[in-house]
Amino acid sequence: MGDKIALCGVDAVPSGGMERFEIDGYDPLLLINDGGDFRLIEDECTHAIASLSEGRLEGQVIFCPLHGGSFDIRTGKACSLPCKQALRVFPVIVEDGTVFLAPR
Repeated sequence: MGDKIALCGVDAVPSGGMERFEIDGYDPLLLINDGGDFRLIEDECTHAIASLSEGRLEGQVIFCPLHGGSFDIRTGKACSLPCKQALRVFPVIVEDGTVFLAPR
């Protein structure tokens, strides 16, 4: 089990906002501020190579910019075609105003 990894301050990503992170040992990740709850998902769509950070967020559903498929940001579950495979989700910890990727 590794150490937690600091991503950013809680104020760096406003409610409804997203920020992409590239961390050694991980595929690109997307941090989303879901009304004060932080969600961390893989950034690449499971259907085709596209960065979800360039997509749109509607509530708790993120839409791929390439083909419009969507995912639930809480579970990673694919919500609409052409997406079928779920995204990986990662645990986060918020401590002292900082958002961390939890140890794996």
